[in-house]
Amino acid sequence: MVGKVPILADDGRALIVAMDHARTYGAIEGLEDPGAVIEASVEGGADAVMTTFGVAKRYREQLAGHIPTIIRLDGGPSLYREDWLAYTEWSLLHSVEDALLLGADGVVLMAFVGIPVELETYRIVARVAGECLHANLPLVVEALPCPSERIPDPGAPDAMASAARLGFEHGADLVKSYYTEDFRRVTENCPVPVLIAGGPKMETVEETLQVVHDATRAGAAGVVFGRNIWQSGDTRGVIRALGGIIHEGLPVAEALAEVGL
Repeated sequence: MVGKVPILADDGRALIVAMDHARTYGAIEGLEDPGAVIEASVEGGADAVMTTFGVAKRYREQLAGHIPTIIRLDGGPSLYREDWLAYTEWSLLHSVEDALLLGADGVVLMAFVGIPVELETYRIVARVAGECLHANLPLVVEALPCPSERIPDPGAPDAMASAARLGFEHGADLVKSYYTEDFRRVTENCPVPVLIAGGPKMETVEETLQVVHDATRAGAAGVVFGRNIWQSGDTRGVIRALGGIIHEGLPVAEALAEVGL
């Protein structure tokens, strides 16, 4: 992908609503009705949604022409088999060609650093990066350090920065990373935009907004948040609040006024 990445707004930033969790969790609170989350994302002003092949297939008419869609192409066992960040199996499950048939505006893959599937995830990223280059389709890589013998602290800035750089080196147009202290180290070592993942639901909406405020001021280009949006109790309001911080530079207190909780 050369030049402007289409799933970013004109200011080079993005608020992306992640809704690919059920691929791993199965039934999960907040995603019972994917159509309702898509509707709220459009009405709240999100820049894109990140979702699964199945959701993109079932709700394609609700997505196409309404909001850019990023489709996850890879996967591993569900949480009924293996834990997150501790996978022994990981595969490419869907193709770029099929994602394009569903109107994808981008695709997303994992890069797990430090566990046995690491090299396989690099192979997948490298292969899909080439296909995306031919299709002129942006590739998002969620590059995460995993607890392991050589990564005793996955949340350390050096570990997060190295994972982000590895995602870039294997072909990412955008990198998705967890926020950590000294996040500037992550963004300064990654030549493509870095978006932060939300991870587990935070204690309060204010905490969520503060993390985004701090991350964007440390160079993050935006967020890819799921549970902290659609488990918040006010999906549209939280999207508007996050958009105010990301695109308008609003302080947390002012952005929080958008949330009706």
